Amino acid sequence: MADADPRLATTDTAEMRRVFDLQHDASRRYPPADFKLRLDRLSRLGALVKANGDRFADAISSDFGTRARIETELMELVPTLGAVRHAKKNLAKWMKPERRHVGINFQPGKAWVRHEPLGVVGIISPWNYPLQLAFSPAIDAIAAGNRVLLKPSELTPAFAELLKELVADSFDESELAVVTGGVEVGRAFSSLPFDHLLFTGSTAVGRLVYKAAAENLVPVTLELGGKSPAIVCDDYPLPKAARSIAFGKFLNAGQTCIAPDYVLVPEGKVQAMAEALLAEVKNSYPTIAGNADYSGVISERHRQRLLEAIEVARKVGSTVLQHGEAKAVAAGKVPPTVVLNAPEETILASEEIFGPVLPIVAYKSLDEAIAFVNGRDRPLALYCFTKDEAREQAVLNRTLSGGVTLNGTLLHIAQESLPFGGVGASGIGAYHGQEGFKRFSHARGVHKVGAWNAFEKLGPPWGNLARKVAKAMLKRG
Repeated sequence: MADADPRLATTDTAEMRRVFDLQHDASRRYPPADFKLRLDRLSRLGALVKANGDRFADAISSDFGTRARIETELMELVPTLGAVRHAKKNLAKWMKPERRHVGINFQPGKAWVRHEPLGVVGIISPWNYPLQLAFSPAIDAIAAGNRVLLKPSELTPAFAELLKELVADSFDESELAVVTGGVEVGRAFSSLPFDHLLFTGSTAVGRLVYKAAAENLVPVTLELGGKSPAIVCDDYPLPKAARSIAFGKFLNAGQTCIAPDYVLVPEGKVQAMAEALLAEVKNSYPTIAGNADYSGVISERHRQRLLEAIEVARKVGSTVLQHGEAKAVAAGKVPPTVVLNAPEETILASEEIFGPVLPIVAYKSLDEAIAFVNGRDRPLALYCFTKDEAREQAVLNRTLSGGVTLNGTLLHIAQESLPFGGVGASGIGAYHGQEGFKRFSHARGVHKVGAWNAFEKLGPPWGNLARKVAKAMLKRG
């Protein structure tokens, strides 16, 4: 968490606690939200987004310096409205109790699972997709019947203030509310005794959030990141793979948690892949400096981190290919960059890059490529390009990642029917659609005894019948 932007109003911690206590008290005092109320809350959220798309796009672009309106529309507004529609369409089915089997020893009887609201869900959302990554988990939490307290990133102050204003106009603060601020507010927020806390952001900050939540035994969902690989097999056309990888990497100037972080290509095809990627970049972004379609990097600190890593790579002899370098830097942007033989001592090889810089790594065999991926932390996403089912299955069976898109990039996150989340260092837990509904619900098991309770009739005192029944049951096991 960075220091708060001076343009961002900071919620007093006492005020934040007041709103939390209001939501917490309401979640215990009043009956859980029924189907009609949940549907109404989802509809209000959808209407808020639909009516204010232009304002959101302007605010986000202001925070980034430049953010293509179409990227905000396609990557934030459209998915958010899609998530609302999906939840409304399936909510009745999700809320329906699930019948479960009752063993013969407990007949007659019934068993079922009720998915019930946890209470108050806290959401700490990041700056890279500030709307979608705030509202997507909120939609799931609201569908599950919870009250939600949101804390957007301090690195997007214009968006955060707009979000707070619009949510306050559409929701009672006991239903959904927004608090704003920097490090101190974030720490205090993480320490509140939520019924569930979701954090999206860096692994380093995720550890701090996890530690703070543990003090109150608050269950968490952590959506982190990591070095997501793209494996290009030797049977797949390089230009086609380059098109998908360039799209996924340079969208939002690489500031996407599931962007390809490095590309593994067969030995002997590294230079060809680099040239194919640069050709796609030039086709997609003919110019960089004044191009409204190419996003700025969120802050000067983030920009310098990337530029310094590129400079170190140059100094140690790595091949660095760029498009629009000098003018882009002068305009406050980081140019699309491809690096061959990235040095291990820089973030290009050791950390999630989170910017428009893409290393290419050669491999001799698919086994070597898989071993390279498995020698690092579990990634949030994995991409594999092949037309051969055996190779596809080898990659799926022998690696583990949060999610996968085959022969493309990013698209698994757009499927509301699929869970989204990390594994290991890339996160804990998943949400989206039904998985999100369940993530923010308590699966409450219920057993109803039938007309008679055969088990109780066995005793005590335990007699011959009980011993015979036990013996028969043990034989079955």
